[in-house]
Amino acid sequence: MCSTEKPLRPSGSPAGGQRAALGRLGEDLAAAHFRRLGFRVLARNVRTRSGEIDLIVCDRRTLVFAEVKTRRTRARAIPAEQRPAAWLRPRQRARLRRLATAWLSERSRVRPSPHVLRFDAVGVSVDDRGRLLRLEHIEAAW
Repeated sequence: MCSTEKPLRPSGSPAGGQRAALGRLGEDLAAAHFRRLGFRVLARNVRTRSGEIDLIVCDRRTLVFAEVKTRRTRARAIPAEQRPAAWLRPRQRARLRRLATAWLSERSRVRPSPHVLRFDAVGVSVDDRGRLLRLEHIEAAW
């Protein structure tokens, strides 16, 4: 069951400019997508020494660690090689596995006990005004 933790919000620090704002927008859109699918957001922007987990979501059976990549584009048709999810490299995938292991190992945390543990990738493309053009969710991306 995944109802053991309260959702966390990012700190919302204004420092970081447009790139940080674009990343937050993409994560907001990805979190809304997961909620529509019946998931509960357990944590966002979980920081450790080794990096950050963008989203941790859970439904009754599945705990998902999600990497969100956001891109601003003017094109309506986005070639596959330019979609944000295509930017995930093997090094990033290995980092996310390490971060997930660290998060699950923390003794101070009440952890959900899902049947399935999954790593998803979410690619978000928005236009110049921040309107969603495409959201690509790859379940069990690695």
